[in-house]
Amino acid sequence: MTESTTDRRKRLAGLRGSISGADSKNDLIDAIDDALGVAAPEGDPATIEALGKRCRGQAEDAMKVRDRSDAVSRSGLPAVWVGDTSVLATTAVDAATRAAEQMADALRGGGTALLALSDALEAAQTTDGAGRTKLRDARGQLGDKDGFFDTWHEDDGEEAARKKARALATTGVDELYDAAVAADDAARAAARDLNKYAAEARAGKLGTDELTAVDRLALADTSNVGGDPEWNEILSANDLERSGRAMEDLSPADRTRMEQLLAGASSPQEKAYLMKALASGHSVDDVETFGGKIHGKDPLWLQEHLAPVTTEADSMDDEGRNPDGSNTNTDSQGFEGQGWTQGGDGQEGSCVASSTVTARAMVDPVYALELTGGPSGQENDAAAFRERLVDEQHRVHEEGDGDHTHFWTDVPDGMDNDGKTEVVNKEISPHTGSGYDFKEVKSADDRRDVLPDIERAVAEGRPVPVGIEGYDDGDRSGHAVMIVGQEGDMLQVYNPWGTTTWISEDDFVDGGMAKASDNDLPDAYAVHVPQD
Repeated sequence: MTESTTDRRKRLAGLRGSISGADSKNDLIDAIDDALGVAAPEGDPATIEALGKRCRGQAEDAMKVRDRSDAVSRSGLPAVWVGDTSVLATTAVDAATRAAEQMADALRGGGTALLALSDALEAAQTTDGAGRTKLRDARGQLGDKDGFFDTWHEDDGEEAARKKARALATTGVDELYDAAVAADDAARAAARDLNKYAAEARAGKLGTDELTAVDRLALADTSNVGGDPEWNEILSANDLERSGRAMEDLSPADRTRMEQLLAGASSPQEKAYLMKALASGHSVDDVETFGGKIHGKDPLWLQEHLAPVTTEADSMDDEGRNPDGSNTNTDSQGFEGQGWTQGGDGQEGSCVASSTVTARAMVDPVYALELTGGPSGQENDAAAFRERLVDEQHRVHEEGDGDHTHFWTDVPDGMDNDGKTEVVNKEISPHTGSGYDFKEVKSADDRRDVLPDIERAVAEGRPVPVGIEGYDDGDRSGHAVMIVGQEGDMLQVYNPWGTTTWISEDDFVDGGMAKASDNDLPDAYAVHVPQD
């Protein structure tokens, strides 16, 4: 089995201590041999560089397409309908322009990521090579291992020789470690960026011949009207793939009904939510019923009722910390003034159930409307929403066999990891197509190792549950949050206290989760990772 970059980093971190602390010749020889046995950073920088440059060249080609499409858009198109689902020609051309621009950005960004990886890998291999030379020289200075009787005594000359070799070996293993850290960081950064750019090349995700290219472009391009359009696209990459497969699997009669529903939609947003309902696993009958409830509603109404999380354009601004360690800059997430909050007011210990309910509502608009709009789908009542939300949080808490504050009450008071695994797989997985596996991440290395899986999942539109904790004089506090977005080296965290905020990768790895909660909860200790 190939050793991961994180495993190499971890092994060399331990061997640094073994070499610098070796107080016998034989221990030093063993530690040097172990260090030399750790694989060097792998990969061909020249090949990676060539791929990066090719991506850059393709980005220029995509921008030429973008410029031509933009020129058509500005030429005064007639107000005609195109495609199977009645897309305005102007909308289609604008979507094509943005799709070409997204493709160019993805290729340019992917090329940049590959070139950065090439440079970092080449430098790491050079550093690693220099360190191995020092380790081999130190090993040569030591000669053969001492025999049993030789280990009983070390004269002054032998001690001086050992210390000289140890000093050289210490420098050498430090260079191996530095190279492993650089290669690990570069590999994770490249994986993060490439996964993100792959998810953002959206138009091709809706892989069905049952809709025209125009329809697919328009659907992939549609965002909610509030917040930054790029961060509030209605159909995630995962939604686009699942809805395309669902269209392919429909019977001819159901496919015709679905196309008619899409063609009759009163706005691009309404159309996108119909497809999102199909993507989340609902039948055409269910989508038709849902469509009847949202038909003719303006885009703002749709966002308020169907999107539990809206990401504001300034949400990533660093505005400092509150006295409790939390980010000052947070986005409150609610409906009609009532937050998507555990227990309705943030006081109950139903964080697992509450984050699960909100995550499901993010990926299943039919479910979201049941909570916000009630049975009719038409309500705009904060108190009624709160009652339904809390009832649903309690249902999911019982589903996961959660604890209660006292045996005679039904007030939630936490849920163990087995229960959490059960509820996320029952409530979220059917609507994303991905089962969740539990993974402990008690150390910085564990958290660093799982980051690429988290970032890939959220870039594609699959929320990732995270358990966080803290200790005060041995007393543990625990909480459940959900990672719901990623941009560069930043992660967007939904806290069931009713807010979202952004933290850095380093915050996640190195005990900075207080920024998304408070100082009592600094460390991520567990993650439920979506599986393909």
